Amino acid sequence: MVRLDPVAAGLSAPRPGGFVLYLEGPRDRGILQAWAKRLLPADARRLFDASVILGGRQPARALDHFRRLGGSRSGLRALCVLDRDDGGAPAAPDHDEPALEFFTWGRRHIESYLLVAPAIGRALRLPDRDGRVERALRVHVPAEGDENGWRDLDAKRLLAPGGPLPRALGAALRSGAIARSMRAAELHADVHDCFARLRGVLGLQEPARYVRGSAAP
Repeated sequence: MVRLDPVAAGLSAPRPGGFVLYLEGPRDRGILQAWAKRLLPADARRLFDASVILGGRQPARALDHFRRLGGSRSGLRALCVLDRDDGGAPAAPDHDEPALEFFTWGRRHIESYLLVAPAIGRALRLPDRDGRVERALRVHVPAEGDENGWRDLDAKRLLAPGGPLPRALGAALRSGAIARSMRAAELHADVHDCFARLRGVLGLQEPARYVRGSAAP
Protein backbone atom coordinates (compact mmCIF):
# COMPACT_ATOMS: atom_id res chain seq x y z
CA MET A 1 0.00 0.00 0.00
CA VAL A 2 1.21 3.51 -0.82
CA ARG A 3 0.34 6.57 1.28
CA LEU A 4 0.27 10.10 -0.01
CA ASP A 5 2.63 11.53 2.61
CA PRO A 6 5.46 11.36 1.90
CA VAL A 7 4.91 11.43 -1.88
CA ALA A 8 4.45 7.88 -3.15
CA ALA A 9 8.03 7.05 -4.05
CA GLY A 10 7.08 3.64 -5.37
CA LEU A 11 4.82 5.23 -7.98
CA SER A 12 7.05 8.15 -8.94
CA ALA A 13 7.97 6.46 -12.23
CA PRO A 14 4.84 4.48 -13.18
CA ARG A 15 4.94 1.81 -15.82
CA PRO A 16 2.98 2.58 -19.00
CA GLY A 17 -0.42 1.03 -18.53
CA GLY A 18 0.02 1.02 -14.74
CA PHE A 19 -2.89 1.49 -12.35
CA VAL A 20 -3.52 3.47 -9.16
CA LEU A 21 -6.48 3.00 -6.81
CA TYR A 22 -7.22 6.04 -4.61
CA LEU A 23 -9.09 5.31 -1.36
CA GLU A 24 -10.17 7.46 1.56
CA GLY A 25 -8.69 5.34 4.34
CA PRO A 26 -7.28 1.96 5.42
CA ARG A 27 -10.72 0.67 6.43
CA ASP A 28 -12.06 1.30 2.91
CA ARG A 29 -9.07 -0.60 1.58
CA GLY A 30 -9.79 -3.58 3.85
CA ILE A 31 -13.45 -3.71 2.85
CA LEU A 32 -12.76 -3.44 -0.88
CA GLN A 33 -9.95 -5.97 -0.69
CA ALA A 34 -12.29 -8.48 0.94
CA TRP A 35 -14.92 -7.92 -1.75
CA ALA A 36 -12.27 -8.19 -4.46
CA LYS A 37 -11.53 -11.73 -3.33
CA ARG A 38 -15.12 -12.55 -4.28
CA LEU A 39 -15.44 -10.47 -7.44
CA LEU A 40 -11.88 -10.09 -8.81
CA PRO A 41 -9.88 -12.89 -7.20
CA ALA A 42 -7.19 -13.08 -9.89
CA ASP A 43 -6.52 -9.33 -9.77
CA ALA A 44 -7.04 -8.47 -6.09
CA ARG A 45 -3.34 -8.26 -5.26
CA ARG A 46 -2.36 -5.92 -8.07
CA LEU A 47 -5.30 -3.66 -7.25
CA PHE A 48 -4.22 -3.08 -3.69
CA ASP A 49 -0.47 -3.09 -4.23
CA ALA A 50 -1.21 0.10 -6.19
CA SER A 51 -3.50 1.74 -3.64
CA VAL A 52 -3.03 5.26 -2.28
CA ILE A 53 -4.68 6.39 0.96
CA LEU A 54 -6.00 9.96 0.72
CA GLY A 55 -6.73 10.47 4.42
CA GLY A 56 -10.40 11.35 3.97
CA ARG A 57 -12.67 12.49 1.18
CA GLN A 58 -10.12 14.54 -0.76
CA PRO A 59 -10.74 14.10 -4.51
CA ALA A 60 -8.63 17.15 -5.39
CA ARG A 61 -5.71 15.51 -3.61
CA ALA A 62 -6.10 12.42 -5.78
CA LEU A 63 -6.11 14.58 -8.92
CA ASP A 64 -2.98 16.47 -7.80
CA HIS A 65 -1.17 13.22 -6.98
CA PHE A 66 -2.16 11.65 -10.30
CA ARG A 67 -0.79 14.65 -12.18
CA ARG A 68 2.47 14.49 -10.23
CA LEU A 69 2.83 10.90 -11.40
CA GLY A 70 2.59 12.07 -15.01
CA GLY A 71 -1.16 11.87 -15.45
CA SER A 72 -2.96 10.44 -18.47
CA ARG A 73 -0.10 11.21 -20.85
CA SER A 74 2.13 8.77 -18.93
CA GLY A 75 -0.13 5.83 -19.77
CA LEU A 76 -1.19 5.57 -16.13
CA ARG A 77 -4.83 4.79 -15.28
CA ALA A 78 -6.58 5.41 -11.97
CA LEU A 79 -9.85 5.12 -10.09
CA CYS A 80 -10.72 7.16 -6.98
CA VAL A 81 -13.44 5.64 -4.76
CA LEU A 82 -15.25 8.09 -2.46
CA ASP A 83 -17.96 8.07 0.19
CA ARG A 84 -20.89 10.33 -0.58
CA ASP A 85 -20.91 11.56 3.06
CA ASP A 86 -23.59 14.11 3.95
CA GLY A 87 -23.49 16.03 0.70
CA GLY A 88 -21.35 18.82 2.16
CA ALA A 89 -18.02 17.21 1.32
CA PRO A 90 -15.99 18.34 -1.72
CA ALA A 91 -17.29 16.99 -5.01
CA ALA A 92 -15.10 15.22 -7.52
CA PRO A 93 -13.38 18.05 -9.42
CA ASP A 94 -13.82 18.81 -13.09
CA HIS A 95 -10.55 17.87 -14.75
CA ASP A 96 -8.85 17.12 -18.05
CA GLU A 97 -7.38 13.73 -17.09
CA PRO A 98 -9.40 11.12 -19.01
CA ALA A 99 -7.46 8.24 -17.44
CA LEU A 100 -8.50 9.25 -13.89
CA GLU A 101 -12.05 8.23 -12.99
CA PHE A 102 -14.07 8.91 -9.85
CA PHE A 103 -16.66 6.59 -8.29
CA THR A 104 -18.90 7.82 -5.45
CA TRP A 105 -21.01 5.43 -3.42
CA GLY A 106 -24.76 5.98 -3.69
CA ARG A 107 -25.10 5.60 0.08
CA ARG A 108 -23.46 7.84 2.65
CA HIS A 109 -20.61 5.49 3.61
CA ILE A 110 -19.04 2.32 2.25
CA GLU A 111 -19.89 0.73 5.62
CA SER A 112 -23.60 0.96 4.70
CA TYR A 113 -23.09 -2.02 2.39
CA LEU A 114 -21.93 -4.20 5.31
CA LEU A 115 -25.31 -4.11 7.06
CA VAL A 116 -26.41 -7.55 5.84
CA ALA A 117 -27.71 -9.81 8.60
CA PRO A 118 -26.36 -13.20 7.40
CA ALA A 119 -22.89 -11.73 6.79
CA ILE A 120 -22.77 -10.13 10.24
CA GLY A 121 -23.94 -13.39 11.76
CA ARG A 122 -21.16 -15.32 10.03
CA ALA A 123 -18.59 -12.73 11.10
CA LEU A 124 -19.73 -13.18 14.71
CA ARG A 125 -19.86 -16.98 14.29
CA LEU A 126 -23.49 -17.09 15.36
CA PRO A 127 -25.67 -20.14 14.68
CA ASP A 128 -27.66 -19.93 11.46
CA ARG A 129 -30.97 -19.77 13.32
CA ASP A 130 -29.87 -17.03 15.71
CA GLY A 131 -32.17 -14.07 15.07
CA ARG A 132 -30.37 -11.38 17.08
CA VAL A 133 -28.77 -9.67 14.09
CA GLU A 134 -32.03 -9.48 12.15
CA ARG A 135 -33.81 -8.04 15.19
CA ALA A 136 -31.09 -5.45 15.79
CA LEU A 137 -31.07 -4.36 12.15
CA ARG A 138 -34.86 -3.98 12.09
CA VAL A 139 -34.52 -1.45 14.91
CA HIS A 140 -31.56 0.52 13.55
CA VAL A 141 -31.62 0.46 9.73
CA PRO A 142 -34.23 1.39 7.10
CA ALA A 143 -36.42 -1.23 5.48
CA GLU A 144 -35.10 -2.95 2.37
CA GLY A 145 -36.07 -0.83 -0.62
CA ASP A 146 -36.07 2.46 1.34
CA GLU A 147 -33.14 3.87 -0.62
CA ASN A 148 -33.71 7.41 0.69
CA GLY A 149 -33.35 6.10 4.21
CA TRP A 150 -30.28 4.05 3.30
CA ARG A 151 -28.77 7.02 1.46
CA ASP A 152 -28.73 9.11 4.64
CA LEU A 153 -27.93 6.36 7.16
CA ASP A 154 -24.79 6.97 9.25
CA ALA A 155 -23.42 3.43 9.13
CA LYS A 156 -20.08 4.43 10.66
CA ARG A 157 -21.89 5.50 13.83
CA LEU A 158 -23.94 2.29 13.93
CA LEU A 159 -20.89 0.04 13.63
CA ALA A 160 -18.45 2.06 15.75
CA PRO A 161 -17.14 0.60 19.02
CA GLY A 162 -19.83 1.34 21.57
CA GLY A 163 -22.29 2.15 18.80
CA PRO A 164 -25.90 0.97 18.64
CA LEU A 165 -25.27 -2.33 16.83
CA PRO A 166 -22.33 -3.55 18.94
CA ARG A 167 -24.33 -2.67 22.07
CA ALA A 168 -27.39 -4.52 20.78
CA LEU A 169 -25.36 -7.60 19.86
CA GLY A 170 -22.96 -7.54 22.80
CA ALA A 171 -19.94 -7.86 20.50
CA ALA A 172 -17.54 -5.69 18.54
CA LEU A 173 -18.25 -5.49 14.81
CA ARG A 174 -15.14 -5.37 12.63
CA SER A 175 -15.79 -4.07 9.14
CA GLY A 176 -13.10 -6.24 7.54
CA ALA A 177 -14.48 -9.41 9.14
CA ILE A 178 -18.00 -8.63 7.92
CA ALA A 179 -16.75 -7.85 4.40
CA ARG A 180 -14.79 -11.13 4.28
CA SER A 181 -17.88 -13.06 5.33
CA MET A 182 -20.08 -11.63 2.58
CA ARG A 183 -21.08 -13.70 -0.42
CA ALA A 184 -21.17 -12.22 -3.89
CA ALA A 185 -24.97 -12.50 -4.07
CA GLU A 186 -25.26 -10.48 -0.83
CA LEU A 187 -23.39 -7.50 -2.26
CA HIS A 188 -25.48 -4.48 -3.19
CA ALA A 189 -25.78 -3.36 -6.81
CA ASP A 190 -23.60 -0.33 -5.98
CA VAL A 191 -20.75 -2.67 -5.04
CA HIS A 192 -21.09 -4.55 -8.31
CA ASP A 193 -21.15 -1.20 -10.13
CA CYS A 194 -17.91 -0.16 -8.42
CA PHE A 195 -16.21 -3.37 -9.49
CA ALA A 196 -17.55 -2.95 -13.00
CA ARG A 197 -15.75 0.42 -13.06
CA LEU A 198 -12.60 -1.25 -11.77
CA ARG A 199 -12.80 -3.88 -14.49
CA GLY A 200 -13.28 -1.17 -17.09
CA VAL A 201 -10.25 0.80 -15.92
CA LEU A 202 -8.18 -2.39 -15.81
CA GLY A 203 -9.45 -3.59 -19.19
CA LEU A 204 -10.89 -6.80 -17.74
CA GLN A 205 -13.82 -8.72 -19.16
CA GLU A 206 -17.11 -8.30 -17.30
CA PRO A 207 -18.23 -11.64 -15.78
CA ALA A 208 -21.81 -12.84 -15.55
CA ARG A 209 -23.59 -10.59 -13.05
CA TYR A 210 -24.56 -12.10 -9.73
CA VAL A 211 -28.24 -12.08 -8.86
CA ARG A 212 -28.99 -11.14 -5.25
CA GLY A 213 -30.41 -14.12 -3.44
CA SER A 214 -28.79 -16.68 -5.76
CA ALA A 215 -26.67 -19.55 -4.51
CA ALA A 216 -23.41 -17.90 -5.55
CA PRO A 217 -20.62 -18.52 -3.00
